[in-house]
Amino acid sequence: MDRWLIVGLGNPGSEYEGNRHNAGFMVLDELAARAGGRFKAHKSRAHVLETKGAVLAKPQTYMNLSGGPVKVLADFYKIAPERVIVVHDELDIPYGALRAKFGGGDNGHNGLKSITKVLGTRDYLRVRFGIGRPPGRMDAAAYVLKDFGTAERKDLAFLVDRAADVVESLVEKGLEATQNAFHSLDLKISGPPR
Repeated sequence: MDRWLIVGLGNPGSEYEGNRHNAGFMVLDELAARAGGRFKAHKSRAHVLETKGAVLAKPQTYMNLSGGPVKVLADFYKIAPERVIVVHDELDIPYGALRAKFGGGDNGHNGLKSITKVLGTRDYLRVRFGIGRPPGRMDAAAYVLKDFGTAERKDLAFLVDRAADVVESLVEKGLEATQNAFHSLDLKISGPPR
């Protein structure tokens, strides 16, 4: 059976749960809830949930080392890179936007950098969860490790739900149909510009 490996990026530990950098974990938790299953510790150093057509995974190695567990799982389940979907936060698109793409660079995202290095290819699918750029002169590394703001949290559950829809669409309908369906649906966040 041709399985998918669906990876959500984040950092383990309760102190990181609400961070922007943990958007991938949030989406995977939603997918696990939809599947009616629970994550379990796996020898790959990831929390894993096997479903009928996919393996859901949340690496527990911290963001910069996400590639190790992804490689172990891809090899263990014999899943080719083109059937890997990585869900991650994305600075380069605004909060409220979700994008699906295949391949491309890492845009300085250390989780993607690690995965690309260990897989030996950029040719895997990504679901990019827009978090926008930090306000003012705030350092991007500090920004991603901060919790979503009050205004953002009003829409966060909706966006996590929609990102899970994007993942399911990639699996069921493919990239082009998913892009056509979701790329025009950006959430218009109300409130003053940051």
